[in-house]
Amino acid sequence: MKKIILAIALGFGLQQAATAGFAEGATAYNSKNYAVALKEIRPLAQAGNADAEHLLGLMYYMGRGVPQDYKQALEWHRKAAQKGKADAQYVVGAMYYTGNAVIQDHKQAVSWFRKAAEQGHPDAQQVLGLMYRYHIGGMPQDNVIAYMLWNLAAANGSVNAAEQRSAVIKTMTQEQIEEGQALSSSWRPNTPLPQKSRTGGG
Repeated sequence: MKKIILAIALGFGLQQAATAGFAEGATAYNSKNYAVALKEIRPLAQAGNADAEHLLGLMYYMGRGVPQDYKQALEWHRKAAQKGKADAQYVVGAMYYTGNAVIQDHKQAVSWFRKAAEQGHPDAQQVLGLMYRYHIGGMPQDNVIAYMLWNLAAANGSVNAAEQRSAVIKTMTQEQIEEGQALSSSWRPNTPLPQKSRTGGG
C-alpha cells in the first residue's frame, strides 16, 4: 500500500474577515510578526471566531509566537472545524490520520476529510481520493471515486491530484473514466460526495 503523505496547508493565504482585529492579526502572521498576531488573534479565538481559532491552531502547530503544542493545535482546530471551517477540518483529519496528538484513527480522518472535501477543499479531496484508491480507513477500493476527487482537486490547483489522476487513468476502463468525468461534472460544492461508484469497485 502506498503511504499517504499529508502536507498540512500552512501557507496561509487569508481572506478579509469581518473582524478588523482578525485582518490585522492575519497580516501580522503573514509578515512573521507572530507576537502581534497572537495579541490580535487569541482574544478573537477565545470569543469563538472560527478563522481566529484556525489561525491560533496553526500557530500552536508550527510553534510560531507560542511554544509548539500539538494538543493545543488540535483543540483550536477542532473548535473551528466544528463550526464548518474547511481548512480546520482538513487539519483535524490530518492529525487523526497521522496520530498526531490523538490516537491514530483513519475512520475519524475520513470523516473530517470528507467534511472539508464536500466544501471543495482541494487538499482534502486529494487525500480522500488516495484513501479510495488504496482502500484506507474503511473506504471501499474505488478508482472511479478516486478519479472524480482528483479531477475536482486538480481543477482547484492541486498538482498532486493531477499526477495521481494521470496514474490511475491507466488502470481504468473507458466506462469508468466516463463515469468519473460525469460524477465530477455534476457535483457541486456543499453537497454530499458519492460514497461509491457504479463501475469502479475494486
